[in-house]
Amino acid sequence: MPPLFETHLPLPLHARGKVRDTYRVGNNLLMVATDRLSAFDVVLPTPIPDKGRVLTQLSVFWFRKFESWMPHHLLSVEWQDIACALREAGIPNPDAYREPLEGRSMLVKRAEPFPIECVARGYIAGSLWKEYRAAGGEHAESPIVLHGVALPPRLVESAELPEPIFTPAAKAHTGHDENISFEQACAMVGAETAYALREFTMRLYREAHAYARTRGILLADTKFEFGRDEQGRIILIDEALTPDSSRFWDAAHYTPGMPQPSFDKQFVRDYLESIGWNKQPPAPELPPEIVAQTAERYREALRRLTG
Repeated sequence: MPPLFETHLPLPLHARGKVRDTYRVGNNLLMVATDRLSAFDVVLPTPIPDKGRVLTQLSVFWFRKFESWMPHHLLSVEWQDIACALREAGIPNPDAYREPLEGRSMLVKRAEPFPIECVARGYIAGSLWKEYRAAGGEHAESPIVLHGVALPPRLVESAELPEPIFTPAAKAHTGHDENISFEQACAMVGAETAYALREFTMRLYREAHAYARTRGILLADTKFEFGRDEQGRIILIDEALTPDSSRFWDAAHYTPGMPQPSFDKQFVRDYLESIGWNKQPPAPELPPEIVAQTAERYREALRRLTG
């Protein structure tokens, strides 16, 4: 089956993000994970085969793994349920859309999303490592405080932190999300809600990290999105613990002091850096060997984590 870059369903479009096309279906939403890939906040013109299916299957795996204590927005991924919802929304022959949609679509409850992303980090990498270096943390004699969190001095890149930390980010409509302090998060969503979001985030991270280790994978960091459902409950929404929202490292090759090979799009970022792309649209096409290796990294994450 060819990769899916974009969908055009005869339904009201709720949102078209970097990866997902989301449609209104009655009181619910249909989230379709395409094979689009973004890097440096630019959607690349070359899709990655099976990427949307990997993201969907992994999200469903985690939603169901934690649903005994973490409510979520997932209603169904079964084609019969999706087809029924499409029919009720006015599409007389849903099976005409089965091939592109099945396996990459989730029927979900609508929720009011919070304006922050909830990030948990167990290792120092990515934007946190860049900020730590900029603050002189590599050579400091005392803890470095970033966004209200005290980090030990003299950490090396990819080092495991003494304890996982919560580093929320304010969602940006365009460009990078902005890392903020917990106090800023309290101001944005209210203290009681911020404490609840932090508690959910850290429990999800710790339990997912412990499980991933049994599968030979280190969960370096991850981000979650939450919202309120019609009953006012905080629920987990969007995706969960996928290679697009997490850094997954191979535990067998973990070596602190350097960047780690990962089961995500870091491979693509490294390629784009190597060719000197200025990180402005339009993005360059990816060569077939980069596409194939990236797709295999996504599939390997799914195989390892779900068995």
